[in-house]
Amino acid sequence: MNLSERDKLYNWHPYTQHKTANDFPAIVKGEGALLWDENGKEYIDAIASWWVNPYGHSNKVIADAIYAQLTTLEHVLFGGFTHDKAVLLAEKLMTILPNNQKKLFYSDNGSTAVEVALKCALQYFYNKGVTKTKIIAFEDAFHGDTFGAMASSGITFFTEAFKGSLLEVVRIPVPTKGNEDACLQALSDLVVTNDFAAFIFEPLVQGAAGMVMYEAAVLDQMIALCNQNKVFTIADEVMTGFGKTGKTFATDYLGNKPDMMCLSKALTGGTIPMAITTFTEEIFDGFYDDDTNKALFHGHTFTANPTGCAAALASISLLQSEVMQNNIAQVNQSHLNFEERIKAHPKVKTTRVLGVIFALEIKTESQESYYGTMRNKLYNFFIENGVILRPVGNIVYILPPYIITPSQLEKVYDTIEKALEIV
Repeated sequence: MNLSERDKLYNWHPYTQHKTANDFPAIVKGEGALLWDENGKEYIDAIASWWVNPYGHSNKVIADAIYAQLTTLEHVLFGGFTHDKAVLLAEKLMTILPNNQKKLFYSDNGSTAVEVALKCALQYFYNKGVTKTKIIAFEDAFHGDTFGAMASSGITFFTEAFKGSLLEVVRIPVPTKGNEDACLQALSDLVVTNDFAAFIFEPLVQGAAGMVMYEAAVLDQMIALCNQNKVFTIADEVMTGFGKTGKTFATDYLGNKPDMMCLSKALTGGTIPMAITTFTEEIFDGFYDDDTNKALFHGHTFTANPTGCAAALASISLLQSEVMQNNIAQVNQSHLNFEERIKAHPKVKTTRVLGVIFALEIKTESQESYYGTMRNKLYNFFIENGVILRPVGNIVYILPPYIITPSQLEKVYDTIEKALEIV
């Protein structure tokens, strides 16, 4: 049996109905924007393996940093101890995060980064003797698969089986073009009730919803409303962070900064699972007390793993390099050029670009489901043609590694154009 066949014997894959799924390509090697399967077939990783590999596969800078750390100190518990890489990473992040962010809490993936933020928002008010037990979130949001993150998400088939076991979350419209006033009014009506501990959002781009985009100006107004009514704001930058939108963080486009930020995915350049939740001093001070019971009793075995911290330090150095910043600008310009040539296609409904993110919505007769027939047909077509793209319903998006070459990117564009002819 080959690897794909052996895989089916024991492995349970995410977001997969195994009864109807095809065999999965077994990837054995990666380099730059390319992956190779066990049969030698080459694929362009046009979504950076779920948005985590902006600097490419088998990146030597990150690999060398990991090797050096593994041969010095691979792991030490963070409960009751610290280490140099956690301190260095915190110091480095403080130079690139918004100025109001003063404290970091380490965990291990995007969902847990969100869990930490939600727990801190709720416990902050509990510690103060204030009853605020509800959360505000956008419709069609996606914040992860753990319980708090699920509750804050709005894609129902992800959460339907658990809806009776979740936090109370009230959802408001996304402030897309023409919908800003309705969104602001909905938020205003909620924050004045004093029932809500936090408002969580994906800043400027809702990733899993199909790269739905909205403007920084309206988010600035929303954060201001929350500030005026003592509702904490949580920016879920798990997808958007570390250059995806053209700036280091999507919140860099804002005048008003969030109280908390959730970081993961590209944090370690796609090498080691790690996440960070960042906080203002005010939130940290809500737990700083002589009463031990007011501490944040949350932790993970691999919290602040030294090897992950070393990978993150190397990744940030790559992001800040002139070469990588130029690459981001070049990918953005290529997307804009492709948008110009494709937006008038008779099968294209809308297009949108922000930073290295490109999204295209295909015209359909009716609402296309998230994992519907069109999506599966497109996905299989892309795989057959050596391009890794994961459409969301009728929306095709590109979010490539920053190091993708112009010829590789052109092949991705050409494959999308060919795909439009089969739908």
